[in-house]
Amino acid sequence: MMSDSLPLHSSIELRDVEKVYRSGRLEYAALRGVNLQVDSREFVAIVGPSGSGKSTILNVMTGIDRPTAGTVKVFGATLNDMNEEELAVWRGEHVGIVFQFFQLLPTLTALENAMLPLDFARTGSVADRTDRAHHNLALVGMGDKPDHLPLELSGGEQQRVAIARALACSPSLLVADEPTGNLDSDTAQHVLELLAKLNTDGMTVLYVTHDRELASYADRTVTVKDGRVIDGHRPSGHGSAP
Repeated sequence: MMSDSLPLHSSIELRDVEKVYRSGRLEYAALRGVNLQVDSREFVAIVGPSGSGKSTILNVMTGIDRPTAGTVKVFGATLNDMNEEELAVWRGEHVGIVFQFFQLLPTLTALENAMLPLDFARTGSVADRTDRAHHNLALVGMGDKPDHLPLELSGGEQQRVAIARALACSPSLLVADEPTGNLDSDTAQHVLELLAKLNTDGMTVLYVTHDRELASYADRTVTVKDGRVIDGHRPSGHGSAP
């Protein structure tokens, strides 16, 4: 079940966001004044060449990275105002993250991997956590393989388990960074169809891809180049006011 605690028109806002990575005397500007708004329950693809800043946008949006300048607001929370502990708690309650390389623990079964966030958060009883993990595995089409280890699953199946894990805490926002990068085209299509279904069920979904064809599954495409959003801004007058 998706979180219904947030108003329909609440949004994600990045205002004049800059991100500079520093290593010794070297500096790299990953984001250069990004302004972006995403409405609640939107389905958005972020596209652009390698090194354009796509993943950094997701990272500042989820509090993994802090902006060097600018403001990040997500569903009414200003991430700039939170310390690391507060960000971790907020992220655990509201955000699900899917990575390109699955990052499943190889010695745990599909069910145990899907339960991990619940175990870390100590949400409910063990029986409750098990039931929720079974539910999420069934939701992503993996209900028949809860006892399989990752090495016993195909790449597409592992990504589905990773999505089930991301759904553990019933997040309001699901972000996926190149979720199909290690999958063949048919399997990638199935994963994008799954993300589209989750969005239809009420979840805000953003995903990064370098593939324009895969981006077409989203309702809106945001194009990033050289750390700037160059296309995909919200049309004037659409949705909630910034």
